[in-house]
Amino acid sequence: MCAKRTINERSIIPKKRGNGILRREVWLDALGTVTHYNLAYINQELCQQDNGRVIGYDNSHGEHHRHFQGHTEHVNFISFPDIEVRFAREVEALLEGRRQWIK
Repeated sequence: MCAKRTINERSIIPKKRGNGILRREVWLDALGTVTHYNLAYINQELCQQDNGRVIGYDNSHGEHHRHFQGHTEHVNFISFPDIEVRFAREVEALLEGRRQWIK
């Protein structure tokens, strides 16, 4: 079965909220199963490595992994919804910390 990218979203985070871009790309097969995904918080002000990807999760290269400011590490994959929740929590915690000093 061939997978098709069904979600391709890009959201701008305003400067007062922490700045940056959120990317969400998801590929589904004919049965609706997630076969490939890419979740990323991009902010060149915080990270000049890895194309500005501060935090990200994807399963490229046949492995589920997490990006954090230029470094990657393997993650235990339970489900795609679990990965989405982890990503959202990490991004929110980072943005909350940045709001402390952005006016």
